[in-house]
Order: sequence, then C-alpha cells, then structure tokens
Amino acid sequence: MSNSAKSPVIGVFDSGFGGLTVLKALLQQMPGAHYAFLGDTARLPYGSKSQRTIARYAAESAQFLVEEQGAEFLVIACNTASALALDAIKEAVPVPVLGVIEPGAAAAAGNSKTKDVMVIATEATVASHAYAAACRANGLSAVEKACPLLVPLVEEGWVDHPVTAEIVRIYLDELLAEAKAAGQTPDTLVLGCTHYPLLRSVFEKTLPTGVRVVDSAEATAAEAARLIQGDQGNVSQPGPPGIHCFATDSVEKFERLGSRFLDLPVGKVKLVDLGG
Repeated sequence: MSNSAKSPVIGVFDSGFGGLTVLKALLQQMPGAHYAFLGDTARLPYGSKSQRTIARYAAESAQFLVEEQGAEFLVIACNTASALALDAIKEAVPVPVLGVIEPGAAAAAGNSKTKDVMVIATEATVASHAYAAACRANGLSAVEKACPLLVPLVEEGWVDHPVTAEIVRIYLDELLAEAKAAGQTPDTLVLGCTHYPLLRSVFEKTLPTGVRVVDSAEATAAEAARLIQGDQGNVSQPGPPGIHCFATDSVEKFERLGSRFLDLPVGKVKLVDLGG
C-alpha cells in the first residue's frame, strides 16, 4: 500500500490507552502520517469478556475508524483483540488490518539464536496461547507467563518504583525457572502487552546477560511501515503528524495518562459512543 500523493491515514485501536505505545512507535517509523487512535475505555477490560463479545466490540471500533475517520490501514494495538478478534475485524472493514502478535513473534524469531523464547502478557492473552502459536509458526518454542500486577503499576506511574522492580524480578525468576524445567535456553523476552514498553529498562536490568527484549509495539510499527510504504521508503509528506484521539469513556483519564504512554501531549480527546 503505497501512496506518494498524500500522507496515509492510519487507524490505531486499543481497548484502553496502552496502545499509545504502538502509536509512539508508528510515529517514529512514519512521522508524517495522519493518525486516528480509539480507546474503547467504556468497555474494557476485554480480557474478562467472551470471544464473541470481544469480536463485536473490536469490529465496531474498527468500523468507526474506517467509516468515520477515513482510516486506510488499521493497526490493532491490543493484544487481546489481536488474539481473539483479528478475523472478525478483517471481515468488518475493507482495509488492511495488522495485529501486534504476529509481528512480535516474527521479531523474536529474527532475534533468537536458541529458538527458545519467553513471552509475558496479560492473563487473557496468555490464556489464548496466540503468542505460543505464532512463535511455533516461526520455528520457536515459547514459554508464556501472565503478569497481572504490571498493568496497574504502570498506570499508577510506578515505573521506577522499587516495588515494581521487585515484582518484575519475581515474575522473571518464575518464568526462567519454568523455561529451565521445560529444557529450554531462552535468549529472548517478548513484551506481549502494550503497557510493558514503559518497563523495558526494568526488564533489561533484571534479565540475565544475553537475554534480549523484543517489544511487539516496535515490531508492529516496523511491519506497518513496510506494508504501507513498500520498498519506496518514507512516502508520507514531511511535516508534523496529525493525531486525533478518541475514547468511549474516561477522556480525562485518557488525557492525563496518555501523554505518559505516547511521550507527547495527546491533546483534546473526543468522547464517542459506540453503543453497549
């Protein structure tokens, strides 16, 4: 999908605002594109819903971005929706759709020499085993672990807090022990939640020497840029990006926390109603 006449309009969807880390990575890859970001904050957490409900919610959000915001390409910056609703989203909209799981697994395959990797994610994403399946498709063996305490710690702003560092150490110690028990020698850790890039330095300080971190947000942005720009390099017009953020609830919280995830002011977030 190449368009040298104008900058592409890229829709980015998440159940909350953690997916702003994916938008941040997209801005680094394609700074001149126009972006519409939707956080379905009224209906989160998706992880506690049925697959059918998640698929309906995600499809409605995708249709909003395409039909009302003119998105020409969709990035599903939500691991749960990528794991459980990607096919439904693709059926709902007539534009290319990219989730975060396949690019993360592909990046892990390109990084790993032992072909043994570890994945940390939310409980819903781990329960889906979507990363394990994607890793297998890339010739990898994966040990997955749910780390449910990390999202609330990030949202509390405790990124550099000693409590967070200790919890990360416990999770990683348990994960490394599980990998060893399975006879694996992992050399790569995949961050399978869009909140986790904010803790990347904590992971890197805690992991054994030689274990590298793969950020699925960065991998997804790189793959989106490749698909949109093709082999022509940066085809978007130079200049500041247009970023428009929408939420289905809690716009004040979105505006307050969003800049922490995006590393830029998110501006005025518009409230939209997608129904129940």
